[in-house]
Parts: sequence; C-alpha cells; structure tokens
Amino acid sequence: MNVMSSVMRGARWLLHADLPLLCTAQRPAPLLTCPSRSSASKQVRGQMKQERNPKVKLKVDRQEVEIRQGMTVAALALAMDKDSDHVLEALLNTSVDLDSLEPDSVLEDRWIKEAVTRSGMKFRWAKLSTSRERPKQDAQRRPPADPSLLVGRPPVVTIMGHVDHGKTTLLDSLRKSQIVSTEAGGITQHIGAFLVQLPTGEKITFLDTPGHAAFSSMRARGANATDIVVLVVAADDGVMNQTVESIQHAKRANVPVIVVVNKCDKLQADPQRVKQELLAHDVVCEEFGGDVQAIHVSALKGDNLLALAEATVALAEVLELKADPSGPVEGLVIESRMDKGKGPVTTAIVQRGTLKRGCILVAGKCWAKVRFLFDENGRTVPGAGPSAAVEVVGWKDLPSAGETILEVESEQRAREVVEWRSHEEEQVKLREEQNAIELKQKLHLEEYHRERERLTHLNWRQRRTALYRANKSVFSMRPSEKTQSDQLSLPLIIKGDVDGSVETLLNILESYDAQQQCQLEVVHFGIGDVSENDVNMADTFGGSIYGFNVAASRAMQQLAARRGVPLRLHNVIYKLIDELKDELSSKLPPLVSRNVVGEARVLAMFDVTVGKKKVPVAGCRVQKGQLDRRLKFRLIRGRETIWEGSLAALKHHKDEVQMVKVGMECGLSADDDVDFRAGDIIECFEELDKPQVTSWDPGF
Repeated sequence: MNVMSSVMRGARWLLHADLPLLCTAQRPAPLLTCPSRSSASKQVRGQMKQERNPKVKLKVDRQEVEIRQGMTVAALALAMDKDSDHVLEALLNTSVDLDSLEPDSVLEDRWIKEAVTRSGMKFRWAKLSTSRERPKQDAQRRPPADPSLLVGRPPVVTIMGHVDHGKTTLLDSLRKSQIVSTEAGGITQHIGAFLVQLPTGEKITFLDTPGHAAFSSMRARGANATDIVVLVVAADDGVMNQTVESIQHAKRANVPVIVVVNKCDKLQADPQRVKQELLAHDVVCEEFGGDVQAIHVSALKGDNLLALAEATVALAEVLELKADPSGPVEGLVIESRMDKGKGPVTTAIVQRGTLKRGCILVAGKCWAKVRFLFDENGRTVPGAGPSAAVEVVGWKDLPSAGETILEVESEQRAREVVEWRSHEEEQVKLREEQNAIELKQKLHLEEYHRERERLTHLNWRQRRTALYRANKSVFSMRPSEKTQSDQLSLPLIIKGDVDGSVETLLNILESYDAQQQCQLEVVHFGIGDVSENDVNMADTFGGSIYGFNVAASRAMQQLAARRGVPLRLHNVIYKLIDELKDELSSKLPPLVSRNVVGEARVLAMFDVTVGKKKVPVAGCRVQKGQLDRRLKFRLIRGRETIWEGSLAALKHHKDEVQMVKVGMECGLSADDDVDFRAGDIIECFEELDKPQVTSWDPGF
C-alpha cells in the first residue's frame, strides 16, 4: 500500500513537471502558461453557454404594415412592399385555398394578419376617421366683369304653360318651321333651344319646355336658365295645373312674365276670363293695374305675333341684359343625349365668354374638348357668344342636364377638377354610409340591451334557453331561405334618349306609393338605345326594359325575345306610364268577389241513415234565385256566418239534383258536421276573380 502511494505521488510530480515542456514544444514563442485541465474545461463550458445565451441582444426593427378590412392580395402585397407570390407563400400550410386566390381576391381579416405576421412584420389597422385633406382643385366662376367690358346680348326667353295650349305652335310661327309635326303625339317632350331673328333685326333665344305634367323638372330648369318667361294660356281652357306650376317656377327663379293668351280665334275663346283667373295666382295684368303684359294671339293663324315680339324686346331693354363676351366660357347644360355618330352631345346656353372649337370645358364630373358646335338647324358654327344656344360635341362622358359649364386652361386641369369633384362626392357618400352604419349599430345595441333587461332575473342556463326559444325560427332558417320573399316585385331598366327624359322618368317613379302591393325597383338607367348589357341585366333580375324615344336593333329584339325579357319602347310619356301601370297590375293576384246566386230558408231538420251513419239533413225552401250543388254554400244564423263549404248531397223529393230553383223545396246535407236549425238562412254563392289594379296614381 505504501509502495502504491509513493508511485502515485511520483507520477503526479512528473506530470506537473512535463506539462510546461510539452507546451513549450508546441508553442515555441511567446512563452505561455498552459492552464490546468479543469480550468480549461471550465472556460470551454463558459464559452458554449455564452454562445447559447448571448447577453447582448441585437434589436431588430420590424416593418410595419398598414392594413384595412377587405384588402385584396395585390393590395396587401403593395402594402408589404412585396409581390403577390410572397403573400401566397406566407399563407402556405393554412386552410386558405391558394389555387382559388387571384391578385384581386379579397382576403379575410385573419388571413391578412396571418400573412403579415408570417412575413416577420407587424401590422396596424388603418384609421378611417382621420382623412387627409386634399387641396381644393375645383373650378370656380369668375368674379363679376368690369362694367366697361359688358355688351348687350339677346334675351333668353322660355315658353311655358299647360300641355296642348299651343306653346310649340307659337314658336313654330315665330320660326316659320314645322316643329309640332316632328313631336310624338303632338306634345313637346324635350327642351328645345332656338335662336329667332325678328323682322326688325332683334335676336331672341327661345326655350320651348314640355307642358306635360311629367316634365316638371325640365320646366324648372328652363325657368332657371332664362331672362323672361312667356306664359302661354289657351283662351278656351283657361288656367290649368301646369299653368299654375309654371307661374311658381317663374316666381322661384325671380323672372318676369309675359302672358300670351293663345287660341283667340276660337269661338269659345274668353281672354278676359283667363286674365281674371290669373289674378288668383298673383299674376296681375296691366289692365288690372299690374305690370304684366298680356298679348292676345292666334299661334295657328299667326295673328298678333309682332306685338309679342315687340313686348319681349321692350322688356329686355328694360332689364338691360348685358354680358362679357371675352375670357373663359361660362354656360349651362340645357339637355344632354347620346348620338350614334357624335357621341355625347349637350345643348348649352352660353352665359359668358365666347365658346369656340378647341375650348376645354368642365360640367359636373365630365369634361370636353370641343370638336364641333352646331346650331338648332344642324349647321356648324365657328363660335357662340352670350345667350346663344348650341349643341356641343366632344364630351368624354355625358353630363347631367342643369350642370354649370366652366372653361379651364388645359386638359390636365380639367382632369384635376373632375377627379376632385368625384372625390368630394365619394367622401359625402362615405359619410352618409358611416352615419347609417352608426345608427344601425346604435339601434341594434339598444335592442340588445332591452332584450337582456327582460332576462336579468334568470340564471345563465335559463337565459340561454329563453334566447334559444325566442330565436329558434331565425336560427333554423337557411341563408337561401332568408333571401327568399313572398313580396311581389318588378325590377326595371330605364333607357331614355336624353338626360332630361331619364330624369323625368325617375322623378315619376319616385312618386310610386304602392310598395305594399308590388315592389318597384330601378336596377339600372341610362341614355341611348337598348344594348345587350341591358337585356342581360333584365334577364338576370327578371325585370322589364322601358325605353323612351330610344330604339332597339333587330338583334336586341330577338335576344330579348329568346330570353323572355319584356321590351317596352314608347315615344309618348303617358303611354309608357300607362303600360307600366298595366304591368304592375298584372303582377297582382286577382281579387275574389262573391256573387250570391240563391237563398233558402231551413224549415225542418231530420236525420237520414246512410249505411251505419246518421247524416243530418236540412229541409229547405228556396226563396231567391236558385241553389246549385256545384257552387259553394254558407249557413247564416242571425248576422253570423256559422259554416261555409260545399254540399254532400242535394235532393228534390228523393231524387239527386244539381239545381233547385226558387219556390221549390229540397233537402241538403253538408260535407262537414253542421248543426242546422230551423230558421237558418243558406246562401249559395259563386267566387269570381276580378283583376286587381295598382293603386299608384302618378298624377296624370
């Protein structure tokens, strides 16, 4: 044992003595002290631990992505500054069907967040409440011109009045043309603008407005664009509905009025009565101490038209009508339409400046570079000064009638104005939608709280059971069943030749007040002839196409016939409305009316054995008409109807009969268990289906 201890001590001494030599042999210079094995192992373990758990962590700034609801794949990729493939790769190994995703596919909110998170980025929701204010880029009217630059201009005169009182015939005689013959049904259905030069050399721009009740908006637009209103009243008819409405339009526009009493050549004409009727509407003629001129004319024979022209010119001189013919153009769109060869065309009144070819115009959300200018006869004109009425060709889109026309310096400026106006309109719509959403959320929350308050005394299990019972029918309905409705509906596609016609039709349809009978829905409206898109849309919605002053090619008619789409084209406004009312009425179920055929009184009751069953039989005498077994019967006791149904048997003596006439006695048994009593009245009646008519009355 002592020997072994000595050997071990010697070995340890030799080990410590040789290690420096080994270290020196491996590293000749510089001299280093070789650490012990235990310390070396500690250093290695410390280094490995330090590598596994570094004390100094590098802070990595992750990219922040602004997201919003309903983002598409392309929009999310743009927000992440990546391509669309990156978004698809980020959504691998998820439940998303990647094969069905396209760049314009809308992603759910959870997958938007998942794609951003998997890409090593962080997200934040876009703030909808704070919107960046865009600089105002709208075009504005010029300030009033220097009086030294103003020159005289022709007056703009609007002819207004009741339908068929001779407005267009009057303008006819002034122009020595035949406008009436070209109007469908002999009534004006558009605003016509014409420049008339009188024999004395004066020029007057006339606007002929429709007198039919349907065209109220057109008359209002004509009154707002005019200097003088010529109110035409027929001497035989007197003041009518549209006459009163025209007076109101003129008063609202603050425009002076000249009264023209037309049809004075008729035997039943009474001009004095007409002027007295006008007193009730604050139109006081000069002979009654007022300041309104009254001219008696016969438009058909051309009598006294010169006096009307002189009165118009005299009033225009009193008004001192002047305008600035220089500088950017300002005007008003009177009418707009689609032309096959010219494209969008507008009828415009120039109010300031001189309109020429090449001018850049803005009206509403549309702009134009003027290609051609046409007068009322279809001839090209080089320019149009104040008060001139011209057709403007060169619009990129069709502006609405009544829009203000302003000239801008360049096409780029026109695009800026249109874009700014579109943005403003979109912002207004967004605010309206946001207010509607907030209102619905508030109502829903109030209803939720009211429903919860009724259940506060119950525990959670009872509350859950009560809610389930209350909403059982709602939960059990399938989504497809929820969309189905028993409510009748008539979807419509409206097409018109000009913007004013479409506006008129839409205004008429706004007065529809029979929604409880049949829903009336305008799914599309536009200007121009019936197109394939219109037929497809009508087929999709199961609706009808109504066109006013438009055509449908043979191919469109054949397509509509194959699809079963009703195509209803008219040139007269009231005929179109009449057919629409007929179609609405055809949608309604028939009304069932009861016609009493005969009446009998029960005299006695007895039972008859049929097989093993006793059947109660009423012995009766027919008092009125006749009893027909094939019809229906009802039992009346006093003033109360006890039973209603059919007969099981009708006998006269012992014979089965189909009919029993007045004065005859019979026995009858009902198909139900009925308690007949002596003195009861039995009526025999037939049910007749009567077509139901819509209750909508558009007012003409």
